[in-house]
Amino acid sequence: MTPRDYVLYAVMVFGWSTSWIMLKHQLGVVAPEVSLFWRFLAAALLMFGLSVVSKQRLRYAACDHFRFLALGLCLFSTNFLLFYYAGNYGASGLLAVVFSTASLFIVLMVALISRRTPKWMHLVAAFTGICGVLLLYLPELRASEKALVSLGMCLAGTLFFSAGNLVSAANQRAGLPVMGANTWGMAYGTALLGLLSLANGSPFIIEFTPVYLLSLLWLVVISSVITFACYLTLVGRIGPGHAGYATVMFPAFALLISTAFESYQWTAFAIFGLALVLIGNIIMLRSRNR
Repeated sequence: MTPRDYVLYAVMVFGWSTSWIMLKHQLGVVAPEVSLFWRFLAAALLMFGLSVVSKQRLRYAACDHFRFLALGLCLFSTNFLLFYYAGNYGASGLLAVVFSTASLFIVLMVALISRRTPKWMHLVAAFTGICGVLLLYLPELRASEKALVSLGMCLAGTLFFSAGNLVSAANQRAGLPVMGANTWGMAYGTALLGLLSLANGSPFIIEFTPVYLLSLLWLVVISSVITFACYLTLVGRIGPGHAGYATVMFPAFALLISTAFESYQWTAFAIFGLALVLIGNIIMLRSRNR
């Protein structure tokens, strides 16, 4: 890796690590689906602007837009919405740890879809990571029944994110550019969130407080645009396998941030659980790179 790669990597880990605490600042006055609507509306407009400036292709056939709609449903609406709702019941760092198991779910989903038996190392990695998540949540589950709701929403959100990755991979195999697909995916995700907000009767309001506005700006610019651009650049430079090691690092940083700003309490179960999640991710990434 070159010095530029390390800078891209650092920005990516920093952006993903801090996005979870910013997510918590979006909860309260504004309905989660409306906060997400504003987030992806702004992000989609930025992506369209960047696409125009960089002369990226934005015109596609009608059948391609069905692919983009699926991407928006899985990757740019439902999965985030579930994590936003889960944030009402759990520490932001815990949400990040569950999300980091996406690489484990993706491999198992590919094996299920292709009707192939997964490699035994993949099964070991998945079992290790999931056990780690359960141990991390054990103190929360003992303290409140709502923690089980939070965990369930996080796992469902991770499954939707994993499915979105498979949709993205299928789009790339079909010859659709990543930039254009994700730009339209964000647009469709925004539309779906808008329709959900209307169906729920959620008012399209903005909380005009410094905390809400700054966290929204951070999630749009840092988490949704800059971090994503760094990830795509890094994937092109060193490959998705090596770029994926960010999933090993950002959960630990997210929990440290949660400790500092949310008074998250570390226990022996939490430390051992985090170690298992990290080990599971490392096993999965190394077995995929072979």
